[in-house]
Amino acid sequence: MPLLRGDDLDLILAEVRKIPPHLVISSMMSGLYQADERVKWNTVTVFGEVMDTIAKTDIEAARVIMRRILWNLNEESGGIGWGMPEAMGEILAVNRQLAEEYTHMLVSYMREENFLELPALQHGLLWGIGRLSLVRPDLILKYDGDGYMSIYLESSDRIAQGLASRNFGILRIKEAAFHIRDFVNLPDPIKLYEDRCLIDTTVGALAR
Repeated sequence: MPLLRGDDLDLILAEVRKIPPHLVISSMMSGLYQADERVKWNTVTVFGEVMDTIAKTDIEAARVIMRRILWNLNEESGGIGWGMPEAMGEILAVNRQLAEEYTHMLVSYMREENFLELPALQHGLLWGIGRLSLVRPDLILKYDGDGYMSIYLESSDRIAQGLASRNFGILRIKEAAFHIRDFVNLPDPIKLYEDRCLIDTTVGALAR
């Protein structure tokens, strides 16, 4: 969808609202795979709003789409699932009913049975958990009661360390401070999508 390449997200959302929601889902799916970060993050935001609209009028249709997202993260799908954790995090942050039904699945991708091995997928997962934590921390705390997110503090991947540190801060989990204090001066650059803007920051800034 060429519209997703635009710079004005408010205009993109206004135009998408004119289209029947079910007609834009395929474009949303393909938009998540784009290398262009502007397209990808525009897609993530639009996906959340579109799914919220669908869920409020036809919850079963929304569930079908959620199952498509989950399938794309399944090894049996034959795909990689680029952008799917980010889309899940945004959708669950926007719609409470879907959050109550699918947060346990988002969290499961940190656990051994569903663990995402690829660093890029881990980054997307940690961003998605962070996005949901900002809105519904109760659900993340409920389903990650065993503290699986702490494994990323022991990762050799600096971006994973930074995103996990940020999430612990959002959730106000003080027990993680012992590990996070080792990251506060790390200069490694990272791009963070926050408040509908892509910003340049560092791992250390996220840890602080």
